Amino acid sequence: MPTTSFDKESIKASIIGKLQRYNGRTIQDASQQQIYKAVASTVRDQIMQKYLIAREERKATKSKRLYYLSVEFLMGRSMYCNMLNLVSTDVYREALSELGINMDDVLREEPEPGLGNGGLGRLAACFLDSLSSLDLPAMGCTIRYEYGLFRQKIVDGQQVELPDSWLDNGNTWEMAVMDDACEVHFGGHVDTVEEDGVTRFIHRDYNTVEAVPYDMPIVGYDTTTVNTLRMWSARSPKRIDLGSFGQGKYVQATEEIELAEVISKVLYPEDNHYEGKLLRLKQQYFFTSATLQYILKDFKKLHGNNFAILPDKVCIHINDTHPGLAIPEMMRLLIDQEGLGWDEASAIVQKTFAYTNHTIMAEALEKWPEAMVKQLLPRVYQILEEINRRFCARLWNEFPGQWERIGKMAVISYGQVNIANLCIAMSFSVNGVSQLHGEILKEETFHDFNLVMPEKFSAITNGITHRRWLMSCNPELTELIRSAIGDKWIREPELLHELKPFADDAAFRQKFDEIKKHNKQRLARLVKERQGIVVDPAFMFDTQSKRLHEYKRQMLNALHILVLYNRIVNDESFTMEPRVFFFGAKASPGYYRAKQIIRFINALSSLIAKHPRARKYLQVVFLENYDVSTAEVLIPASEVSEQLSTASKEASGTGNMKYMMNGAVTIGTMDGANVEISEQVGMDNIYIFGMRSDTVRDMYRERNYNPMQIYETNQEIRQAMTQMIDGTLFPDNAAVLQDLYHSLLLGDYGSMADPYFVLKDFGSYSMAQRRLNADYANRDKWLKMAVINTAMSGVFSSDRTIREYNDTIWHLDPLPRAK
Repeated sequence: MPTTSFDKESIKASIIGKLQRYNGRTIQDASQQQIYKAVASTVRDQIMQKYLIAREERKATKSKRLYYLSVEFLMGRSMYCNMLNLVSTDVYREALSELGINMDDVLREEPEPGLGNGGLGRLAACFLDSLSSLDLPAMGCTIRYEYGLFRQKIVDGQQVELPDSWLDNGNTWEMAVMDDACEVHFGGHVDTVEEDGVTRFIHRDYNTVEAVPYDMPIVGYDTTTVNTLRMWSARSPKRIDLGSFGQGKYVQATEEIELAEVISKVLYPEDNHYEGKLLRLKQQYFFTSATLQYILKDFKKLHGNNFAILPDKVCIHINDTHPGLAIPEMMRLLIDQEGLGWDEASAIVQKTFAYTNHTIMAEALEKWPEAMVKQLLPRVYQILEEINRRFCARLWNEFPGQWERIGKMAVISYGQVNIANLCIAMSFSVNGVSQLHGEILKEETFHDFNLVMPEKFSAITNGITHRRWLMSCNPELTELIRSAIGDKWIREPELLHELKPFADDAAFRQKFDEIKKHNKQRLARLVKERQGIVVDPAFMFDTQSKRLHEYKRQMLNALHILVLYNRIVNDESFTMEPRVFFFGAKASPGYYRAKQIIRFINALSSLIAKHPRARKYLQVVFLENYDVSTAEVLIPASEVSEQLSTASKEASGTGNMKYMMNGAVTIGTMDGANVEISEQVGMDNIYIFGMRSDTVRDMYRERNYNPMQIYETNQEIRQAMTQMIDGTLFPDNAAVLQDLYHSLLLGDYGSMADPYFVLKDFGSYSMAQRRLNADYANRDKWLKMAVINTAMSGVFSSDRTIREYNDTIWHLDPLPRAK
């Protein structure tokens, strides 16, 4: 097959030619956005050459393909990582330099795709990178959100949500695939008819939404394999009503179009009201139905109607419960469209679907009002009823007469459709995302399921792609590692452990330290440029960046900072290593208490900045609109990684892995993957504090915790808590944080006070911070710890994670690499 050269001269010619053809501009006349698009489309040309080869290879081998369904893919910017995976960064940098183009300026022009929010979406993005790099045929499937979650603005210390319109200038990397557009149906009713002795179910009087796919190629590292992220956009099949428009009824003329297309407008619409819940349900069914229609269409192209081999050629992975409606939708398609019987369709589905659970938090184990599902998806509801009837009959044999136990495990019970129960009942595999999480699922969350079907349950620890989170975002450290242990770790990241002996090499530690200083200076420039805040790189950089939720305990960190402030103010002899605390987090728009925590953090920042002695030792910076691009600068600069979740609440975490890989030392609970990080680095190279998960679970069961006792006996906590409501933080409105204060001491509406044990773990956290502060002052000791963290991080590469998934669940054959 003929290929095009992408050497330096051809890259230069391509950029110049694209600017001339598409913009009528020379490089000197072109805007930065025009230059970005010319460079990006040149990179895309290089990818598409490989994409064509990979498509033909898959068709020829008819290999099994993974479909990874996730409501989020937090991709981050693509251009530099694409260059990296094409092993072309140097040649592009040289070409651009010779054209007088600053590559870093061009990279900043790329918008961040608004396709995700937090760890769930970032994990999915890392998985796609590893799947391609390991030559495993796969397609990620999601919604093409026109607006991301939101763009965060901090105004007077409070979060304000602005639209994240990331598609304003288009998306260079995507391509519409109109041949695969399909219809998704909502509402209506189902008629049962007999045809030739066979019962048929006919869906009538439904509303139609058109699903239009946009494909984004995902290139692997130094390989011909290019997989796809497929994003579905909602479109009305009706065009503008010219009759109404001609009569001046402009809103009416476009109303139906807008109602259809709102489905793919926004990631996570607010669901604290009926319309919001309905829209989320529509979103989840929309993208799963469209995806499954494509899967069957693609399968039939390659294998005809031999559905018996579908599980041998297709694996559908449900990333958390959001895509769970794919299960009854596949049943609907196989029975109503393809004419299979129930038993045959059910057997195929149960061999095709796998499910990853990401959290034990109740709000994430999705439930939908039964009446809403019945009204919006009448045929799917009928299928859910039959799945439930048959599953409950099986459970009755296991637990005869135990109606309450069966009700908790049922797919439909107490007026709710339980999506997690559906996923467990109808999938062949259910996995947790760390070893601890896997045990909690089996022992607690899904205990009864594990008794009935233990063969389904496993645990595979999450991972991160070292290509983005080390090679791309920390090139200096990458080169230092290469100079020490060579290049083999790039393809086999577990080989990073060969770096461990260099922790005892003084010259290596010095270079490691210099790189960290450069990264701190880079972050300081970014903070000054974006927020006008001056940060001293000589301070220790201590970071907590993750979704704002009470269980992640940003509150514990903030309360400790206030205690440190009081120590400095109350005792002139008190000193500490100067430290800047970075926070990066978005609170869900409807999550009032999370927003109050943001307000508290920003009030702390102001309080400290105003005190002449305190600001010599402390600084608090809340990073506005935290996103992947910010993380790529923040993580390499950070020296301390705060992983403070209440033990047993964080399934895994992946931020902890990214910080570890870049030489930050973790302070955290024995929760999620922190347990395995501590096993890798040893307890001397991590700061563990707080209750263990079994103790936390016992306290929830016994409900005998009284935080008021801690408040009354710990003077430092009492002073800090009092300052929350006595005007210290908000002189003009002392009651601003009243709800936050009461949630920690008194609880509300009958719920337990301090439900995530902030005050209970505070003493242990404070002591761990004292140890950390003392160790940081011993520079050699600290740098040894930092190097060991980087050296032992390879096991947390998503390449290892994907190999485990493939060996235990998917069983895909790698595509052959082109010679």
